[in-house]
Order: sequence, then structure tokens, then C-alpha cells
Amino acid sequence: MAGVVVPEDLHHQKKKKKTEVIRLERESVIPILKPKLIMTLANLIEHTSDRSEFLKLCKRVEYTIRAWYLLQFEDLMQLYSLFDPVHGAQKLEQQNLSQDEIDILEQNFLSYLFQVMDKSNFKVATDDEIDVAHSGQYLLNLPIVVDESKLDKKLLRRYFEEHPHENLPDFADKYVIFRRGIGIDRTTDYFFMEKVDMLIARLWNWILRTTKLEKLLSKRSISRSKKDAKKNDEITAEHEEDDMFVERIRLENMELSFGSLLSKITIQEPTFDRIIVVYRRAGTKLKPERGIFVKHFKNIPMADMEIVLPEKKNPSLTPMDWVKFLISAVVGLVAVVGSLDMPKGDLWVLFAILSTVLGYCAKTYFTFQQNMATYQNMITQSMYDKQLDSGKGTLLHLCDDVIQQEVKEVIISFFILMEQGKATLQDLDLRCEELIKEEFGESCNFDVDDAVQKLEKLGIVSRVSSFSCSRPCFFFHVQLDNSFLNIQESIDKTNWVARIGKYRCARE
Repeated sequence: MAGVVVPEDLHHQKKKKKTEVIRLERESVIPILKPKLIMTLANLIEHTSDRSEFLKLCKRVEYTIRAWYLLQFEDLMQLYSLFDPVHGAQKLEQQNLSQDEIDILEQNFLSYLFQVMDKSNFKVATDDEIDVAHSGQYLLNLPIVVDESKLDKKLLRRYFEEHPHENLPDFADKYVIFRRGIGIDRTTDYFFMEKVDMLIARLWNWILRTTKLEKLLSKRSISRSKKDAKKNDEITAEHEEDDMFVERIRLENMELSFGSLLSKITIQEPTFDRIIVVYRRAGTKLKPERGIFVKHFKNIPMADMEIVLPEKKNPSLTPMDWVKFLISAVVGLVAVVGSLDMPKGDLWVLFAILSTVLGYCAKTYFTFQQNMATYQNMITQSMYDKQLDSGKGTLLHLCDDVIQQEVKEVIISFFILMEQGKATLQDLDLRCEELIKEEFGESCNFDVDDAVQKLEKLGIVSRVSSFSCSRPCFFFHVQLDNSFLNIQESIDKTNWVARIGKYRCARE
């Protein structure tokens, strides 16, 4: 499974406080544009005639794979037209379907959707991944809460009851988050207010340690650290070899001083390259809601992924903020009462205490106002910059993405077999990943099993003691021509399963 695993620094937090590294498993998605992939591989072929035949084969592969999925994608789009939040209700009324029939259709739609997501290398965000994403802060420093009363809980709950998934987050019955790809986001700015906030917070923590109140307020964070450290211990060395590591650079881990307030700094956070959120709004007994929302986002920082959540409540001061206000008021009141019997020499101590208390209250208020402004800006940005599409547009993009990924898997694996003649499954997997790394400078966890299944279905390779393919390139084109004709005939017969003529190719 690709995605986030754990923050590496939690296990060694005492030894190295300023470095926080997240371990990420490599994704199966091939992050290379198909035209660039084809032309680069074609240029590696020496003979002009072989190069021409290879380019023809690539076109035939794409035609064939498109034919495989044609009717399946049509079914997906037709089903979604019934559950489109904009016009779906009108189409459902025209169909005169019973509630039970509509329930079946919407579950069929979800089944198709999850299949397309899987083929497009999108994964359901697990509970562990959500925890790791929430273990840090980036640009969004407000607690974001979803208004669960506005979300339907029946649709997804029923689907996951019929199609169980491991390690689902608690909110999986209300909305589901798909994620794919890992990137890095860097922001360089002065962060003046954030620095002041951090300096005051550190001063406040010093006061808490001095007054012995730190233990009371830090129980929750300690238990969280123990939980994450336990996860870290469970990771095996086997995963470390193939995983990638990304450093989180946060303000909390930097050495700050009053002299650094006017200097620029750069913070860094891993991102989910693509996120798709699926949910349904809550309805009533008299008017049940049938619309299904499918929203597509790009380049979402892990620590700020709350920005894509549906039906968010307006942020407000947290209960902990009110507790801190109360403690500050009590400390200030005690200081004032105690000053009545103080000699004049101790008034400066009283003044220092009151200044600190008032400063902390002002810091909490102005920090909240600053965070609210940042939140509003991020909401606007997510609507205009981060959101790629929604509804039908997202589904069309997914359908094309499936074809692109499938074609790239076939072309890469075929190229390796064409060069080597035969290879075991493990060798083929390794060589494909090496080719992607050497020629394109990209890293991915190549899905060799899926690639070989498609090669066999196309009739290009046969499964013996190893996967072999040593006949001339043009001969494979003849096989693909015949296979393509078989597909056209099966489509004419309204059979959505593309039938490929079975041809075996043995090493000569």
C-alpha cells in the first residue's frame, strides 16, 4: 500500500528535536506523460523499422485498452447522471424507480467508482494516514470540525458493510477520501505573527513549567506521542529499503529569537498530489437526498488536508483556549490580590506577571484572528486554485487516467521484454523500475502483476517458467490487429467484456 506511514522523529524526539521526517511508501502511479514515455523509449531502439513498428504497437495497445473499458465507463457515467447533485433528481423522477431500486443503483455506482479509483491508483486514506497527516501543522492553524449533522451516514456505511476495507477512519460512513501521489510544498515568508505567537507560546510554556501546571495540560500530547512511537516500533526493516523519506520543516522545530522576527524563513510539508472526496449531504424523511458529490483537489499539504473536508463548521476558539483564558484570569486575580500587602520593591514583579498574563490573552485573541484570515484565504484558494473539478468532470478525468496508466504499464513492461526476450516476474518488476528511474528520474512501485495480466490478455506474452517474448516486433502487431477486431465484434454484441484472441508467443 502506498502512502504515509509514520513520523520518523517521534521515536527519537529527545535526541533530535529539530528534524521531523515522514516515511512514505512509493506509489504505483507512473508519473510520466505518455507521449514523453513513448518517444523516449522509441529513441532507445536502434533500427528505424523497429522504432516505427514499436510506435504502431503503442497506438494499437491504447486502442485495445480503450475498447476494454468503453462500456464500463459508459455505465459509470450513466449511473452518475442519476445521482448528479444538480440534475440527478429530475432524471430519477423520470425513471419512476422505487426506493429499493434506487438503493441498488447507487451501490452499483459506488462499486464502479471504487474500481475506477483502484485502476487509477487512488487509495482510500486509512486511519493511520489521517493520524500522521494531523500530527503536524503547516499553514492552517485552526481546528476544523465537520458538521456531521449535514452529512448522510447510510450510503457509505452500506457500501463498506458489503465491501469491507481495512483500517478505515472513523468518518468513513460520512465521507471517504481518496489520495494519490506524493509531492512537496514549500512556503517562504516572514511569518511575523506566527513567530511572535511561537515566542509567546514558549514563554507561556516556561511559566507552566515554573508553576507545575505543564503536566496537567500535556497529558493528551504525551499519550499521542506514545501511540505514534508504538507505531514506529512496529515498522519492519523490509519497508525501509523501498520507502522514501520527506522532511517536515515547521516553525515549531526552529530556533527563534527576537532578532529573527524580520528575516524570511522557509517551511516545508509533504503533499497529496491528488485528493478526491466523495460524500452525500443529509436529507429528510420527506425528501431524501440522492445526490453524490465527487470533488477533485490537487497539491494538498498533508497537515492542511482538513481544507478539503465537506460541510465544515466555522472555526472558533477551542475549549483549551478558554481554559487558558480562565487560568490567565485566575493568575492575574491572584497577583492583584497579593499585591495589596506587597512592599513597593515587589511591584515590578507584579507588573511583570500582569504584563505576561495580558500579553498571553492578547496573543491568543490576535492569533485566532490571524488564523481566521488565513483560513478564509485558504478556503478561497482551494475553490479557485486547488480544486480541479467536481462531478462528471472528475469522473471523465478518472476514466482517461485509467487508460493512461494501463497503457503506460503495458508499454514499459513490453519494452523490457522486447529487449531481454524473457524475464521472471521479479526481474521484470526490477527492470521496469530501473528503466523509469534511469531514463526519467522518477520513482514508483511498478505494478508488475497487473502489467503482466494485460500482456497475457493482449496475447503478447505467455506464462511458462518465465515471461518470454522474442518474436519480431511486427508479428506482435498482427496479433494485436486480430485482437482488436475481436474486441470490435464483442462490442457490437453489447458484451462489455473485451475478448482478446489467445495467442502464444514462445522463444524461438
